[in-house]
Amino acid sequence: MPNSTICLTFDFDAMSVWFGYSTVTPAMLYRGEYGANVGVPRVLDLLRRYDLRATFFIPGHTIDSFPEVVATVLEAGHEVAHHSYAHVDPSQQTPDEERRDMERALTSLEQVGVKPLGFRSPSADFSSATLGLLEEYGFQYDSSLMADDFRPYHPRLGDQVTQQTPLVKGRPARLWELPMSFEFDDWVHFQFNFNPYRNGTSAPSKVLEIWTADLDWMHTHLDGGILTVAMHPQVIGRGHRIAMLEQFIQHGLRHSNVRFERMGDVAQRLG
Repeated sequence: MPNSTICLTFDFDAMSVWFGYSTVTPAMLYRGEYGANVGVPRVLDLLRRYDLRATFFIPGHTIDSFPEVVATVLEAGHEVAHHSYAHVDPSQQTPDEERRDMERALTSLEQVGVKPLGFRSPSADFSSATLGLLEEYGFQYDSSLMADDFRPYHPRLGDQVTQQTPLVKGRPARLWELPMSFEFDDWVHFQFNFNPYRNGTSAPSKVLEIWTADLDWMHTHLDGGILTVAMHPQVIGRGHRIAMLEQFIQHGLRHSNVRFERMGDVAQRLG
């Protein structure tokens, strides 16, 4: 049977995710606080019961706002990785702003004893400077891009392509891309919002069907495939959704030759 890997990842954004909206209200920020006070403990309890290790992408703002909660993530043996300082889309920053943001988040991570191996963009998007910064600061992997679904690859720096000119490929980056996809992002399926309107009321059974079907396909057709699931404690932490996540974990464990790994461990194994 093929060997397959599942990476359970959690974007622990807390309040910072809401700062990207044009109007930020106290009610929105309390939704973020739910992720810290309710969602993370539920996630950690579930992972503990199955003795699984996961990767938490945590903005510096969350680290500075909820250090005690971040400490519980680290004490449980989970990986903590870089997720910007305050969940700002790098494609909307100048190169100087992006560098300052990256360094400020690195300072927050350093204060909790973390030198991150990995990065995930808050928007699953890059600026033209992002990959170069990730190389410069020594990251071993990124998990923001979608040029593949189950196979790690090296993203490229310096691609040249426009609507009028075909692709001229740049050089491969020194770091790995461990790809994600929006189908495996709980925010897309579950997060309700008034303005801009997002329905976010998918039934867990629908999402479980998507996640398990892709896992089964990967396990049947690819040897060494890696499935990345991106979740947010303030979203997946609701009772009916944490129950769905448990069903997904159980489904993975029923397969032979399927392992759950932290993303940093995957990147180090790839070399």
